[in-house]
Amino acid sequence: MLCCDRCQARALLCKLRRMNSSIVEAAPAIRKLHELACAVRLNAHSPYSGYRVGAAIRLADGDVYVGCNIENASFGATICAERAAACAAVSARGPIQIAAIMVVSDASPPWPPCGMCRQVIAEFAAPDVLIHCANPQGELMTVAFAELLPVAFTPRHLEP
Repeated sequence: MLCCDRCQARALLCKLRRMNSSIVEAAPAIRKLHELACAVRLNAHSPYSGYRVGAAIRLADGDVYVGCNIENASFGATICAERAAACAAVSARGPIQIAAIMVVSDASPPWPPCGMCRQVIAEFAAPDVLIHCANPQGELMTVAFAELLPVAFTPRHLEP
């Protein structure tokens, strides 16, 4: 028996932890996010690292926004694909609610979002939102957002 609803939710999220599979086995909506993230990944500006990353964010209403990494000679000015997609969504729509995220990199195993991206995701996603990390070859890792950033600083911390 868990002490409260929050602990029960946390236990459920732990069950979702690191579900590894193949994109071929994924639901059609996840395959579509993969397709979009793979396509935008080709637009990446990555002359310094050589790593191209694409992201597709599906909002609660089903709309999808994409972004790719944009490197800069001043490394701190680099924008990751996940943040580029979130910025595109907010720029087009105003306030958003993220329902799912797909991040595609060349890496094996696939890369998860970096710390800065996790903090931006925390602004727009509930703890149970699934983050799908994949590569073009179809390797897929799915993690609940709360597993990536379990003690996120969120807008609720700024409420009086």
